[in-house]
Amino acid sequence: MANGSQQAVWEFFGTELKRRREAAGFTQADLGSRVFVSGAYIGQFEQAIRKPQLDIASRIDEILQTDGIFERLCLKLINDHRYADYFAEVVELERLATKICEFAPTVLPGLLQTAAYAGAVTVAANPFVTDEYVQERVTARLERQHILKGAPAPEFWVILHENVVRTPVGGPQVMAEQLEHVAGLARQRTVWVAVVPCEVGAHALMGGMLQLMEFDEAPPLAYTETSFSGTVVDDPAVVKRAARAYDLLRGAALSPEASLTLIESVAEDFRRCASTT
Repeated sequence: MANGSQQAVWEFFGTELKRRREAAGFTQADLGSRVFVSGAYIGQFEQAIRKPQLDIASRIDEILQTDGIFERLCLKLINDHRYADYFAEVVELERLATKICEFAPTVLPGLLQTAAYAGAVTVAANPFVTDEYVQERVTARLERQHILKGAPAPEFWVILHENVVRTPVGGPQVMAEQLEHVAGLARQRTVWVAVVPCEVGAHALMGGMLQLMEFDEAPPLAYTETSFSGTVVDDPAVVKRAARAYDLLRGAALSPEASLTLIESVAEDFRRCASTT
């Protein structure tokens, strides 16, 4: 049996499996016989009692014709070493989400980072690693961003603290390019961006980063993260409180238009600074 945030992801796997199995018209026993396990075994997956297994997930994809979703869930949530254990489970959830709302208090969300910015963040946290390690992490982060280019892409709502916009991660050149990238995505309406100015002072999410995810056929989830750990939360009452805190923060933020003006202004300042160094 899983515990903590891992349990929430097992439950998501089970919910998706049950939904797609029933849509295909199979009982648990029907599907089990086709993937060489018992119906009770399928039931344990659906009830989040048993850890998803890659070989069985692959056979389920083949039988249910689900375009590899259960195999990807296993690879991303169980076997993908490019992500911290506490975060790997979030990656596939992002793929399935119809709406993502994120608050970034210290660094830009990974879904918005440029390669140079992502590399600078990786090195800052891991100063003695190899270039190959850094490149692997950067590549994984950029691959996550493909969800914003797909059809349909999830709605992506981002609230940044002003500190994120002004902290020169990687130096002025890297920050200028990073902020211009964010501004470009906002102008293309790929992402909705708002900035909480420093002058607001105390705000509803001073505890740290928060991500809210909504899905077509599953209940919403929240993900919180500190420097060294992260937690997926599926308790409806807690998710509701997190959503309320996000709404309060959105009310404290600048308008999207004012936020974009600020981001582009700071990018220009970084650009000027880079040209003089």
